[in-house]
Amino acid sequence: MKESSAVLIIGAGIAGICTAIELLDHNQSVLLIDRDNEDKMGGMANEAFGGMLFVDSPLQRANGINDSKQLALDDWMAAAEFPVNDDNQHAKAWAHTYIERNMEDIYDWLTGFGLRFFPVVHWVERGDYGFQHGSRGNSVPRYHVAWGTGWEVTQTLIKVLLNHKNKDKLTLKFQHKVESIVFDQGRVVGCRGTKESAITGGIAQKKPESFEIESDHVVICAGGLNGNLQQVERHWDTQCYGPCPTNILAGSHPYADGQLHDDVERQGGSVKNRGWMWNYATGVKHPKPEYDNHGLSIMPARSSLWLDALGNRIGPMPLVTGFDTHNLCKVTGHLPEQYTWQLLNLKIARKELAVSGSHINKAFCNKSWFGVIKMALLGNRDIVQMLIDECDDVVVANTLPKLVAKMNDSSAGQYQCQVELHNVQRDVDAYDGQLDRSEKFVTDDQIRRIEFLRKWRGDKVRTLKRQKILDAKAGPLMAIRSRIISRKSMGGFETNVASQVLSSQGAVIEGLYAAGEAAGFGGAGCAGVRSLEGTFLSSCILNGRIAGQTIASLINK
Repeated sequence: MKESSAVLIIGAGIAGICTAIELLDHNQSVLLIDRDNEDKMGGMANEAFGGMLFVDSPLQRANGINDSKQLALDDWMAAAEFPVNDDNQHAKAWAHTYIERNMEDIYDWLTGFGLRFFPVVHWVERGDYGFQHGSRGNSVPRYHVAWGTGWEVTQTLIKVLLNHKNKDKLTLKFQHKVESIVFDQGRVVGCRGTKESAITGGIAQKKPESFEIESDHVVICAGGLNGNLQQVERHWDTQCYGPCPTNILAGSHPYADGQLHDDVERQGGSVKNRGWMWNYATGVKHPKPEYDNHGLSIMPARSSLWLDALGNRIGPMPLVTGFDTHNLCKVTGHLPEQYTWQLLNLKIARKELAVSGSHINKAFCNKSWFGVIKMALLGNRDIVQMLIDECDDVVVANTLPKLVAKMNDSSAGQYQCQVELHNVQRDVDAYDGQLDRSEKFVTDDQIRRIEFLRKWRGDKVRTLKRQKILDAKAGPLMAIRSRIISRKSMGGFETNVASQVLSSQGAVIEGLYAAGEAAGFGGAGCAGVRSLEGTFLSSCILNGRIAGQTIASLINK
């Protein structure tokens, strides 16, 4: 089957949706196709918590935060660690573009559709060592959580698209798997693939049939490679993270398989920095997996102790979430058997533990102020109980000896290392002993960091003050085994700041564009090796809008 369209968008995730909206705004005809079923339109953005990085926003000013574009750019470039004398000028240009345009092209655009953000700006990725290059993070809070999470953002934009005044110019097709991009004399003229019937349980119900689409403008918004663990292993940065873990979990959809990256690269396109990945060191088995090795990414309690597979507290710098996610993965990747234990108690878990994602955070997803207030007062009781009842990586016991026995039982047959009770007892006693001291005598850096965290009201409400692990009134004890979970591709198609894909020689490939994760969120890696967080969902929006603007301007020439 052969058909044609003036503009073809491959992938109906958030980047593809925004590209299509922009094109309709410019009175252009669009064919938007996706590999998944129609009810999955929006892709992984539906499952995102919905945090976005904005600079000098009204909410920052309302929270007393003094921010600037220059400060944000300095933070970004220090965290990114772009190699000296490298050829990542397009990635850097996208970083500049994001800082310059994030308010007008993302924040104002979204709020114009009625979307709102939680009034307290969160402070994530603060960096481990302040202003030191390479471990510098957000100097001030910038993480704006969409009220209703990523689900609300995605569903709102889907409604905007489907109810657009030019909706008669939009064609949607699902169960279309693109397998190759068609080139003719150096420019792109369409794509080929197979059409499947509705997919149930990952299995197509009928034999696929071939299709071919001719188009003068093709936009790839098909995601990255991190849903394919073979691709992850192939591009894994062993020098940074150690050997690719055999126990790695999948946190991205299997359809994000990197196949189109390989196809375009074979035909002369520039695909770069595939070893740059934004993974998390806090993955656990998904209680209700939808695909092989499916994991959940938990947001660990700040008051929990991170232990290695032998029960030793990890150090000399204690691991504390919220400062440098990249470093947590680096440390975990070089540990024995490449996993950690987070040791805590029920009181800590209820107050501080969370799980990443939209629907699991019901209060935010349902836009319930009552739910948010209840959670602030009583903690994440439902999420904690779900993990205790349903997650194989969580164990609970009333005493430390019993807990350690359960930790070892849960690892039997999977891992060689055994947790040693005396290691755990030694380090827990030392930590709890520090909490008996006056604040001026505390030398433990985790305790000092917790005190620092509590100075910002966005963290104070969900961080306990000087909470011991072996507190009889705070039990039972818990241990959470965490592994690296594969999440986002930070590299991809190299694009200029017009979202046009470049050749391996640096020239524009006529007719080919990329947006979102497929383009490493802009330029094949605009965030470098370390994201300031909140730049993924929002970069998809920015990339997509710019792609649509570029195509419309070329058509109207």
